[in-house]
Amino acid sequence: MSTKVPIREAMHEFFMQRAIELARLGWYTTRPNPRVGCVLVMNHAVKGEGWHERAGEAHAERRALDDAAALGHDIRGATAYVTLEPCSHTGRTPPCSEALIEAGVARVVIGAQDPNPSVDGRGIQMLEAAGIEVITGVLEPRCQNLNRGFNSRMQRGRPWVRVKLAMSLDARTADARGHSQWITGAPARDDVHRLRAESGAVMIGSGTLLADNPSLTVRLKGDWMQPQRVVLDSRLRMSPEARMLGREGVTQVFTASDDDRLRKGLLDAGALVQSCLADDNGGLDLADVLKSLAAEQINDVLVEAGPRLAGALAEAELVDEYVLYVAPMLIGDAGRALMSLPGRDRLHDALHLRFEDIQPVGDDLRIIARPVAATG
Repeated sequence: MSTKVPIREAMHEFFMQRAIELARLGWYTTRPNPRVGCVLVMNHAVKGEGWHERAGEAHAERRALDDAAALGHDIRGATAYVTLEPCSHTGRTPPCSEALIEAGVARVVIGAQDPNPSVDGRGIQMLEAAGIEVITGVLEPRCQNLNRGFNSRMQRGRPWVRVKLAMSLDARTADARGHSQWITGAPARDDVHRLRAESGAVMIGSGTLLADNPSLTVRLKGDWMQPQRVVLDSRLRMSPEARMLGREGVTQVFTASDDDRLRKGLLDAGALVQSCLADDNGGLDLADVLKSLAAEQINDVLVEAGPRLAGALAEAELVDEYVLYVAPMLIGDAGRALMSLPGRDRLHDALHLRFEDIQPVGDDLRIIARPVAATG
């Protein structure tokens, strides 16, 4: 059996933290694969480092082994620090557990067990069967936080859902005429583009589509992976001339409509159109949408919603995290409300959140909060 050690062991923490920093170098590029870092250590000195960068390319362990070899190091008897359990199956690359065994490492220290059913303890078993000491659980929460979306997809069958909202200090998202450009400043808007860049999909409802006609692309300097654009449009009100259909990347429309003419118009414009279950109110079954996205290997969904979709997700308990940008302005009573939560008219009906982080972003504040019942 593997050994669960206390996190207080400073040496293991030190090198695992370095592996975490390496894993973060693939923050925007590994999807749909998890982010993983690896450090090879001999006599308390680092002999090789690696991280997973892109799906289909070498995993962190193999990159660390290649790094050690390029530096001329013999790592037989070394300790490998890996943020995620080494894989034990052949996918687009060979098993990493096998590579570590062949390299002759004596010990493997693992941050988090891989929830992928194809691995999920099998990598540990393979290492131990080869006589390698395995230590697990070192800086486990930090290692798990590297891959909240991947873990969610594997364990819950749906992506990690993050709802982004921008509001004034009096919780208004637009003025009485619906104008919202711009409540927040340029630094906050750039921060949202980074959220898009780390997400497998960006989701909006038809109301936001019709009001804003957004592109939903990452528009930062440099070469960035574009997220899949997801539109929830139960009645297929989306125009084939919508701005996002002319942009790089995939646009997917979920609908309950069976209107072949409207569907063909969007298909001809380049959209993917997928039928979805309807809910009892004539909208779309949000859980069914998320299940479909998980089947497409989407780990993280950024929802840039209006009050109706944001509220529907909250009521369905499908929100894992809120990112709220708060601008230092007061719009007034006639402004648009942040979220639609009908029927919650008493204090004990409130949805409770906990603050995870509060940071200034330019002149605005960014608040990260999670539902109290949410896990991860």
